[in-house]
Amino acid sequence: MSSKKGRVTVHSKLTVVPSKQIRPGTTHPLSTLDHAMGLHTLHIIFYYRENLFHSFDLDPLRESLSEVISLYPPVTGRLTRVDNGNWEVKCNDAGVRVIRARVEVTLDEWLRSADGSEERDLTMLEEMPHNPNMWSPFQIQINEFEGGGVAIGLSCSHMHADTTSATLLFKSWTENRRKKPIEHPPFFNPQQALCGRPIPNTHTKSLKYHATMSKASVTTSTATFKFSNSVIQQCLTEVHEDCPNATPFDLLAALFWARVARLKGPKNDSEHSLSICIDFRMQLQLPFGYFGNALHFSVLSLKGGEIGRATLGQVVKLVHGHVLGIEEEEFWTTIDWFESQKGEGGKFAQPFRMYGPELTCISLEHMAVPSGVAGCPATSSLIYASAFDKNNKPVHVSYNVGNVEGEGLIVVMPSSEEGLSRTVMVTLPEKELAELCEDQAIMRLEPTMLLSGKS
Repeated sequence: MSSKKGRVTVHSKLTVVPSKQIRPGTTHPLSTLDHAMGLHTLHIIFYYRENLFHSFDLDPLRESLSEVISLYPPVTGRLTRVDNGNWEVKCNDAGVRVIRARVEVTLDEWLRSADGSEERDLTMLEEMPHNPNMWSPFQIQINEFEGGGVAIGLSCSHMHADTTSATLLFKSWTENRRKKPIEHPPFFNPQQALCGRPIPNTHTKSLKYHATMSKASVTTSTATFKFSNSVIQQCLTEVHEDCPNATPFDLLAALFWARVARLKGPKNDSEHSLSICIDFRMQLQLPFGYFGNALHFSVLSLKGGEIGRATLGQVVKLVHGHVLGIEEEEFWTTIDWFESQKGEGGKFAQPFRMYGPELTCISLEHMAVPSGVAGCPATSSLIYASAFDKNNKPVHVSYNVGNVEGEGLIVVMPSSEEGLSRTVMVTLPEKELAELCEDQAIMRLEPTMLLSGKS
């Protein structure tokens, strides 16, 4: 096996600017929730079996990307401070940084032997400088593997976009490349769409998450588990008596929460908590292309002994009931709370880590498209619809959040296989992750292991 040291080599950088200029003086103020994500970055990697860019012939790439980013002025702009100290984007058509790199192994070897730390080499995002006027908040890295595979990494400041926004930006690029209409065009209206209400409410249960933020620092690792459609179907059948309407997210969030809690050991009278992160575009009837952050965090807790005694079906029922029980008022209350933290002149408070300190589980269940919708023959995924041609869909997609500290992060997302198949990315302290990768309750489901550092 090749040495893992330095297997990704960056060899060039360029800037792609939009094909159409925006009106001078256009700005994009960041919303309440955008400011709250200020400590984090977002990194998405799309892996393809074939390299459609013909050994980095970038002319077709530049043309299609240039056309698409013309629809996304905040993507090509630069951050600046307004008079009260809050952030906004100066939409000046400065462009998107594009990085080209080579990987010294094949795609299959990489997926088999790389780990989460090494995968970050595929999505390098320069740290935001003190003065970000020249800093590109969106960067794309095209990584060519030996033998023809390619990984395209999209990195951005989490203040600019959440997982849905970033995914749809990338998907729009692939649609433009195929000369197809943009299915989910961007919608920009942060100040009116998601802002505090004249009569705020800051007293609902979801605020427990934000009120208990703290900091932690440990060395973490990441592993990826892929579960087949048939396995998920079988597991949902097994928990049907406890939770007949369980979703794949309910099942996998409950399974990994219970197994991680076991690894962390008994807490006696203290609680094992799971912070659940969901997208609320549909619940608030926002356009699906709403560009920015539309994420809600809430906490589900069990006494230390209870989670150990509960069956999987019982924990699934708790997760399902918690997610189903999040009402619209909870979303607005969180926005009201962040607005209430403003200081003199309306300046937003300093951001804190949104992912942590509790074990955090992100649901991308809203990215699955059910049967019969938009002509889909079976449950499929908007994530894997990001195809540069009809015969070359992604074989794997990774989602990583930067600057996560605390007890760990779990991401549950649709997989490349249609139906109920799901991919779970888990970031934990190194020792805990090593034990989780050998956990019999998980291994009995025969997951395909990717990017776990094991060859």
